[in-house]
Amino acid sequence: MTITRRQLLTTGAAMTGAALTGCASTSGGNWTTLVYGMTMKDLSGFTELGAGNWTFVDGSLQGQGGKDGYLLTKASYTDFELRAEFWADEDANSGLFLRCQDRNKVTAENAYEVNIFDKRPDPSYGTGAIVNVSKIETMPKAANRWNTYEITAKGDRLLVLLNGVQTADARDSRFKSGPIALQSAAGTIRFRKVHIRAI
Repeated sequence: MTITRRQLLTTGAAMTGAALTGCASTSGGNWTTLVYGMTMKDLSGFTELGAGNWTFVDGSLQGQGGKDGYLLTKASYTDFELRAEFWADEDANSGLFLRCQDRNKVTAENAYEVNIFDKRPDPSYGTGAIVNVSKIETMPKAANRWNTYEITAKGDRLLVLLNGVQTADARDSRFKSGPIALQSAAGTIRFRKVHIRAI
């Protein structure tokens, strides 16, 4: 069978298009990019609170030595799937805050905090847990490597997977909707990609 140049170019273009579509859609479609470190130039998509010391380093959004530092999305979200690729050092105190209720003060009391905190004094609410909602029996360590959080919030159900392993599955109905916040409270945290889609 002889493949013509035209067939080869058409096949190549189709395969390239499919690959690019897969990347853009984060395998599903309708995803909104909150963070893409390779191309971000500023924090215009966020409202900054506190001192997160946010910069762009090696294709990622980095917070370092933060003090109550947060980046809040300008949009609010109700039911959604969120995927985040992050790297943390051993001293990092960070997390993803869901459905924040107060745009001027973010805490685990007025939002759902999916924690990134390997050295938390009470490890039951450390990395992989939802603070004050869902404890973790054996805390996974996230330090010094790239990790992926897959988080689903639908109604009162909150589901968290860290690197493909379920770490939390809880029901809590206190917070119905609100912005997402990224935290930089100590150590170094890097977010390479953060995507969200409504469900």
